[in-house]
Amino acid sequence: MALAATFILSSCHEDPLLPPGWEPEQKETVYKYPGFFLLNEGNMGSDKCTLDYYDFTDNEYQRNIYPACNPQAVHGLGDCGNDLKVYGNKLYAVVNGSNLVDIMDLATARSLAAVSIPNCRAIAFKDCYAYVSSYASEGIVDIANALGTIYKIDTTTFKTVATCTVGYQPEEMAIYGNKLFVANSGGYRYDNGDYDTRVSVIDLSTFKEVKKIEVAPNLYRMAVDRLGHIWVSSRGNYSDVPASLSVIDASSEKVIKKLDVDATGMSMAGDSLYVYGYDWKDNTTSFGIIDINTLECVSDKIIKDDTQSDIQSVYGIAVNPESRDIFITDAKDYMTPGMVYCYSREGEFKWAAITGDIPSRIAFSTIKKKK
Repeated sequence: MALAATFILSSCHEDPLLPPGWEPEQKETVYKYPGFFLLNEGNMGSDKCTLDYYDFTDNEYQRNIYPACNPQAVHGLGDCGNDLKVYGNKLYAVVNGSNLVDIMDLATARSLAAVSIPNCRAIAFKDCYAYVSSYASEGIVDIANALGTIYKIDTTTFKTVATCTVGYQPEEMAIYGNKLFVANSGGYRYDNGDYDTRVSVIDLSTFKEVKKIEVAPNLYRMAVDRLGHIWVSSRGNYSDVPASLSVIDASSEKVIKKLDVDATGMSMAGDSLYVYGYDWKDNTTSFGIIDINTLECVSDKIIKDDTQSDIQSVYGIAVNPESRDIFITDAKDYMTPGMVYCYSREGEFKWAAITGDIPSRIAFSTIKKKK
């Protein structure tokens, strides 16, 4: 009897009687990045640049949120979106065809200001400034021979405070320390094959170009890693000079490695650089994962299942810094709504959603967007 009593008391202590219908409290998962914004480029001249949002907590994909968040904007987000970044509590959309950078509140996607920049292309940040690359061809007849410009914007006043002239048709940028690296493409000079081949280096303390680094023709994408490597892609000349990927040491400002890798798009996550390439000659897409420590390509696969055949025209790639889920956008026929595909870090398909026209840039948000 003593043993039985002991057993009963022990059982009651570990598993007390609970009221009918009681359930343990369900705690909501806390995400460092609770969602992402997706910029749909839209065809040039169609005025169909749109903004989507995906909420990880609700598993809800919302298309074309800008009009509802900004009912005063008669023409929506604008024409031909080219870049999208989160910085602080704001979202920055570079809208190339409309010659502006739209600055939105990150929690509501409500537009706070629009900075006018001619032929704007990409954006980068350091401290309280945003840097925007521009072809700077507005009002210039000889566009191909117009040098590009980097605009310096105060993120507190939304005003342009300085400009710096760089190479021809600058594209993406990367910042390491107090240096801004700019990929000059010379894309408008394709008729005679005279592409720009250099990366401009700007000293941010003086905001002056201090050097040009010879790299490869038709420079395009850029990324920076924790080791101080500046990764810059070249699209070649679409003929006898193939696409490539070069690595610049930010300290020495010298090219230390060149890989025969087509990096039409890239996304840095931890010690890995995820890339995809599109070969214009044979209309094929390639993928790769590069180790920033060895500077070598360690895999030519990102998608590990048989769903890659579902993707018609890869147009963007982004890797969630928290979960390492991989997102690939599909422009389809470039005229109708595209798709975004989500894969696990192992490359297994998870879900897909319909987007706007020509989905390109994904920006992971540090704030959950309000309904």
